[in-house]
Amino acid sequence: MKILGKIRLVPVTIFAATLMLTMKVADIFDDFNLQNIPLQLSKAVAQDEKKSQQKATSGANNKTTSTEKESSKSKESEKGEASGKDEDNPDNDPTLFTQSEIDLLQELSDRREQIEKMSKQINLREGLLKAAEKRISKRVSELKQLQKTINDLIKTHDDQQETKIASLVKIYEAMKPKDAARIFEQLDLNTLLIVAERMKERKLAPVMAQMNPEKAKDVTVELSRLRELPLPGTLVIN
Repeated sequence: MKILGKIRLVPVTIFAATLMLTMKVADIFDDFNLQNIPLQLSKAVAQDEKKSQQKATSGANNKTTSTEKESSKSKESEKGEASGKDEDNPDNDPTLFTQSEIDLLQELSDRREQIEKMSKQINLREGLLKAAEKRISKRVSELKQLQKTINDLIKTHDDQQETKIASLVKIYEAMKPKDAARIFEQLDLNTLLIVAERMKERKLAPVMAQMNPEKAKDVTVELSRLRELPLPGTLVIN
């Protein structure tokens, strides 16, 4: 009976021990779960914050993109409206011009072409006139220089001739009146007048007295006419 009682207690003891072991293991798991709760909470909070930041960033980006799109759409809309206004402006539509307006525009265009053509011709003529003025001015300068040269030559020639005539006058004044009269009668009237005009009166009178009366008369008339003539460069007042 004692042995039977012991045999019956063994299963009860094993069951009790198993039950206690199970409870112990459950307590251990409970303790482990309690220790991990703060860590899990921290991870959960961190994940929530990360998701919130991502959502906020995504929202901001979406808002910026939306704003840019709206701005772009607004600009395109303004351009479209402006273009539409230009297109809708009846003044810019050539098909709405009347025939008289078209004729007037054509006339103005033709007139503008004529004015431009005339302007080009005027500019060309001005250029030609300026070139001609330069050539004329150069030619005038050359002519003035030539005139000066000629005047100098004439003056030189006149001075030389005057010197020669003065020498002849002295010769005839030194000659005897009869000899001088004989030579005077052989000279042509112009040469005779040149010499006689420069001779002193008291030297010329005896010579003319010895000359042929007709010749002496002609010389007297011409000398009178020459002496009435004004000197070169003298102003004559009637």
